[in-house]
Amino acid sequence: MSSQPRIVRKLLETIREHQTFCVVGHMRPDGDCIGSQLAMTLALRNEGKEAVCWNQDPLPQKYRFLDPERVIESPKRGKAFDCVIATDAATFDRLGTVADCVQDRKVLLNIDHHESNTRYGDVNWVSSRSPSTAELVYRLLRAGRFAITKPMADCLFTGVSTDTGSFQYPTTRPSTYHVAGDLVARGANLALICDEVYQSYPLSRARLLKHIYSTFRLTDDDRIAYFWLKKADFARTGAESADTEGLIDHIRDIEPVIVACVFEELDPERTRISLRSKSHLVNVSSIASEFGGGGHSAAAGATIPGKPLSVQRRVVAAIRRALHHSH
Repeated sequence: MSSQPRIVRKLLETIREHQTFCVVGHMRPDGDCIGSQLAMTLALRNEGKEAVCWNQDPLPQKYRFLDPERVIESPKRGKAFDCVIATDAATFDRLGTVADCVQDRKVLLNIDHHESNTRYGDVNWVSSRSPSTAELVYRLLRAGRFAITKPMADCLFTGVSTDTGSFQYPTTRPSTYHVAGDLVARGANLALICDEVYQSYPLSRARLLKHIYSTFRLTDDDRIAYFWLKKADFARTGAESADTEGLIDHIRDIEPVIVACVFEELDPERTRISLRSKSHLVNVSSIASEFGGGGHSAAAGATIPGKPLSVQRRVVAAIRRALHHSH
């Protein structure tokens, strides 16, 4: 990790040299993306920089408490920036419509922890050993002696907590607890974060969960679990795509299951898959990469063209091969 201080210094030098910023994150933002984007934007503004924060998609309901001032906005065309900072986005394409709106820039900084990151920035800090991008943003802000205010502590703690599965995933390191402890010391509101993020689900999500429990399938000696979310399921339950975050954990947590998969219908010829692995011997990022996606060894995804049944067959076959090779 000897190169880390050097890359952090390079990032801080670049930030100090510039005045106008756009902080961007991946589409369908999760807690880590939102927390990282917001904390970075607020830090820049506190330093007297001009900074906007863009995401193509609205915040899921459970993360809106982090952004009472509506700092995160939809992208706008025709704007120019000195510096664009991408957080938690493994590829430039993952920025969605934001990518087209940030072409007029002097420099692009890429801060991320996905091992599948394509190093698309002019300066890239990609640390796949870090369990969250929020932890990287925290380290950057501390190294640059930026003030970490209470709202920023809430954002960063939410990012660290959600991307470690509440400190349960094996990616969690001793340093992660130190970061979390320091953020609580700096005013992160644990009671509020836990209530909003983990204990306040809409009824529509409960209906979706009922559907999942009654329709999920097991195969290969119950080592593979999967379920479908069709457009009709969303219409019937009143749920939104954002309500699906974490649903996969309910079937991943079944004892014999090693790999869980969600198939989400985007349209009749396109399916989004999310994969989770409970074994360090089965890397779902490499499975996702077979279909043009990526992620982490324990959590990954892809969007796949083709008829639903064909997609299902191909993905289950790829999981089966990975399980076979793990022995």
